[in-house]
Amino acid sequence: QVQLVESGGGLVQPGGSLRLSCAASGSNFRIDVMSWYRQAPEKERELVARIVNGGTTNYADSAKGRFTISGDSANNTVYLQMNNPLPDDTAVYYCYANALISGRTWRAYWGQGTQVTVSS
Repeated sequence: QVQLVESGGGLVQPGGSLRLSCAASGSNFRIDVMSWYRQAPEKERELVARIVNGGTTNYADSAKGRFTISGDSANNTVYLQMNNPLPDDTAVYYCYANALISGRTWRAYWGQGTQVTVSS
């Protein structure tokens, strides 16, 4: 099993910055993809950014140029640097990981979510 714990959410002003962190823990696992998703009230959960083991990254159009995803593979941690956030970025942000368990089974895991509110 893998546990994902997010941190770093909170209130941020438009034009400010915020960094989210997500740490994966457990035993006998190897992660190949970690991602950040978000879900605003009355909206579907959507992908914000993804990083693949090896460093390849993908971003939603809304995040390009403002958000940066990075990873520390040695510590199974992923970060989302949010620069120049906008009120439309207000949502619960979820960490996601795709992990190989005990060298046999791929499983998807979600964090509990962290609230990000962009407001002046």
